[in-house]
Amino acid sequence: MDEHTSDPSVPGPERGEPTGWLPDAGRWEHDTLRRATVHGIRLYNSGEYHESHDCFEDEWYNYGRGNVESKFLHGMVQVAAGAYKHFDFEDDVGMRSLFETALQYLHGVPRDYYGVDVLDVRTTLTNALNDPEALHGWRIVLDGERPEATDADFAYAERLD
Repeated sequence: MDEHTSDPSVPGPERGEPTGWLPDAGRWEHDTLRRATVHGIRLYNSGEYHESHDCFEDEWYNYGRGNVESKFLHGMVQVAAGAYKHFDFEDDVGMRSLFETALQYLHGVPRDYYGVDVLDVRTTLTNALNDPEALHGWRIVLDGERPEATDADFAYAERLD
């Protein structure tokens, strides 16, 4: 763990032991990655795709290239951007391009990464390439649930600007 990604105030998973959680240490390998993921997923699930994108993108800058953290975060940046293209601009050509890139980045990322059901994300993106309607009503699973944004999530995203 890098010291710049450490934050002992970040709570553990709601349930289970997802990749990234260090049960023996009682903390995340990268606390700030978990924090950004929680806020980003909740914002995405509330239709706040631009803000979700910002959460993942800001954290992505903490990692170099080629590691699983970078691949996950870059993939999630593309997921949020693709949804933004589809829902806010009705640009399914742009959405497909972003989702194809997201699938490349998410390839090889563990199924339950920092609590995110990455397999479900990959499956939904693949389905949306053929039928963008697959995105309608879809929410990303985090810790076995589909949480939506709270005031804390919006406040986190605002601080990133």
